[in-house]
Amino acid sequence: MRIGLISDTHIPTAAKELWPQVYDAFRGVDLIMHAGDLMVPEVIDWLAEVAPVMAVWGNGDFRGWQRTVPPDDPRLSEAKVLTVGELRIGLVHDLQLPEHPPLRTLDGQMNHYFRGPVDVIVRGSTHAAEITELKGVLIVNPGSPTFPNHQSTRLGTIGFLEIEDGVAKPSIVQLM
Repeated sequence: MRIGLISDTHIPTAAKELWPQVYDAFRGVDLIMHAGDLMVPEVIDWLAEVAPVMAVWGNGDFRGWQRTVPPDDPRLSEAKVLTVGELRIGLVHDLQLPEHPPLRTLDGQMNHYFRGPVDVIVRGSTHAAEITELKGVLIVNPGSPTFPNHQSTRLGTIGFLEIEDGVAKPSIVQLM
C-alpha cells in the first residue's frame, strides 16, 4: 500500500489552490492522509480526484480563519486511526513534542487521540518535514507543500508511507 502524506496546505491564505506538482506526485497512491490546516474543506475534494482522502482538522482550520469552531464537515475530526493489517497509523495535526512528563507524554497523547498505542503517527502543524522515531513509534511530518517552514509561499514538501509486509517506510519529497 502506498499512502500520500500532506499537511498545512493553508488554502487560500498560502496559495489560491494546490500546486499541480502535488497532484502529479500523488498519482497512483492508494490513499492520501491530510494532517490538518486545510483552511477550506474543498481541499479534500480536490485531492479526492486523485485518491481517497483521510483528513483531520488543525488549529488553523478554526482559529483566526473565518470561524471559531472546527469546520462542519463530517470528513474531518480531531484525529483518526487507519489499520493496515497489524499496523496502526494515527493521523493528527498537532502532536505536542518534545514530551514534558508527567503531564505530556507520547503514551498519554496516543491514548487521548487514538485510544491506545499506534505504530506510526502522521502529524502536521510545524510546516517542517521530519521523519523521526520516539519510543518505537515512527513519527512523520510531511511539512507543507505551500508554506514550508513558515517562511514564504513556495513549493514545499509532501511525504509518502510505503507499507509492505507490516512495515512502514516513510519518505519526504521536495516538490519541484
